[in-house]
Amino acid sequence: MVYNVIGIMSGSSLDGLDIAFVQLDEIRGNWTYQILNAACIPYPADWHQQLKHASQVSVPEYLKLNTAYGRYIGEAINEFITTHSLDHKVHFIASHGHTVFHDPANHTSTQIGDGATIAAVTSLPVITDLRSVDVALGGQGAPIVPIGDKLLFSQYDYKLNIGGIANITVPHNGNMIAFDVCPANQALNALAAKADKEMDENGELASQGNILLDVLSDLNGQSYYQQQAPKSLSNEAAMQLAFPSLLESPHSVNDMLHTYAQHIADQVAAAVKQYPAGKETATMLITGGGAFNTYLVHKIQTALEPYNVVVQLPDETTIKFKEALVMALIGTLRWREETNVEANTTGASRDSIGGALWMGHSY
Repeated sequence: MVYNVIGIMSGSSLDGLDIAFVQLDEIRGNWTYQILNAACIPYPADWHQQLKHASQVSVPEYLKLNTAYGRYIGEAINEFITTHSLDHKVHFIASHGHTVFHDPANHTSTQIGDGATIAAVTSLPVITDLRSVDVALGGQGAPIVPIGDKLLFSQYDYKLNIGGIANITVPHNGNMIAFDVCPANQALNALAAKADKEMDENGELASQGNILLDVLSDLNGQSYYQQQAPKSLSNEAAMQLAFPSLLESPHSVNDMLHTYAQHIADQVAAAVKQYPAGKETATMLITGGGAFNTYLVHKIQTALEPYNVVVQLPDETTIKFKEALVMALIGTLRWREETNVEANTTGASRDSIGGALWMGHSY
C-alpha cells in the first residue's frame, strides 16, 4: 500500500512549523519512506510569543488560541500544497500540533492546533491528538517517535533527536525503550540569545569557551537524571532543569555554552551506558536541529567512544524533518487502525492506536 501524507510538527524549540509531504510504502509489514517535499515555516514574532506563553492564558483565551492555531496550520498547509502542486495528491494530514501542557503523572498531555479547524480549512482528512490515548493508559505519551524508529530506522541501534528537548530510543531486553534525555536546543538558544544571536551556529561560541566544572556538576546532579525510564519532560520542567544553573550564572556565554554542550554529551553517554547495544560496535542516528551543531555532535561522539558507539548523520532533509515524517507514519497507522504507540516504550498499560480523525469533506 502507498500513502501520500502530510506530516506536521511543532517542537519545543519554537523555530517554526515543520511540514513534510511523505510517500509511505508498506509491503508485507516492511515500511519505506520518501520525503517528497518539505518546509519549515518560521513563526512570526506574535505566534512565537503566543505559543511560548499558551499555558499561562485563561481558559477562554486558550480555546480561542487552539482554534486560531488550527486555522494557522490549515492555511500554511494550503499554501504548501499550492507551492508544490499537490492538489488531489494528499490522502490525509497527520498533525502533532504544539505541546502546551504535559503532565503524564495526572494522565494529561495537551497539544493545540484544532483538528476540526485544520480539516475545515484544507478540506482534507486530518488526524490529531496523537498522544492522549497512551497518556490515558498510564504512559508518558512522549517520546512517541519510537514507532518510527522501529519501522523506518531499525538499522541504527540508538536514535537520538536533538530538538528543544533531546530524546533517545535505546535497545532494551530485545525491544526498545525511549525517554527524554535532557533539555537541549531551548537551553543552547537561550544562552546564545545573551550574545544577541538566535543560535550558536555550528557551536562556534561553545568551541571558544571553557568547561565550568561546578556548573556541570550541578547540571548532571539533578534528580531527573536518576529517574528510571520511561520518563519525559514538559517544557516547564526542562526550563527548570537547565535555566537556573545557566541564566543566573555570572560566567561568560561561551563558557556556559561549552559547559552545556558537555552536559548534553554526558547525558547521552549515560543513556548508552545504561542501555548497552550488546555488540562490538553500535551506531547512533542523530537528527533534529542539534545535528547541525558540529561542535555538539563532536562532543557527543567523543563521549561515546568508550562504548564503541559511532554517530551517523542522515541526509539533511531527514535531519530536519524526521519528526514530521514520523507524525505522517503515526497518522497512517491510525488510518489503518494499527498500533502506533507501543507500551514498552512509554510505560503504558498496553499498546494503543492513538489519534482523532476529522473528515474535511462531505458526500
